[in-house]
Amino acid sequence: MPKKPKAIVLDSWAVIAYLEDEPAAERVADIISDAHEQGIPLFMTVVNAGEVWYIVAREASASDAEASIKQLRDLGIEFVGADWDLAKDAGQFKSKNKMSFADCFAAALAKQRKAHLATGDREFKQIEQEITINWLTGT
Repeated sequence: MPKKPKAIVLDSWAVIAYLEDEPAAERVADIISDAHEQGIPLFMTVVNAGEVWYIVAREASASDAEASIKQLRDLGIEFVGADWDLAKDAGQFKSKNKMSFADCFAAALAKQRKAHLATGDREFKQIEQEITINWLTGT
């Protein structure tokens, strides 16, 4: 059985899958409920939250985007601000890998918090040696 994570970072891919009831939505819901039961903190960077906001706003509306962010907060996901240390760590991931800058923030937060990153985004394959990834899809 895998070791219990200290914390879990959710990236935009995981949150959008959850909000839009995509195939991985049930896995994300399980991760959230297991985290609550086991007292494991759930984190997301404000950069990734902003990415979720604009995706929902573009696909639906700004008010739906606001409701989605409220739903994430109600689920107990803590939004972590992007300070210089986080931005620099994200920049280090970006300088060495072909990844979106927002994904680099999720990776940097997972690294800083020694957390597991929950995602199904294949971009993270290239950094699996650096952070622990909880894959939401068969990879």
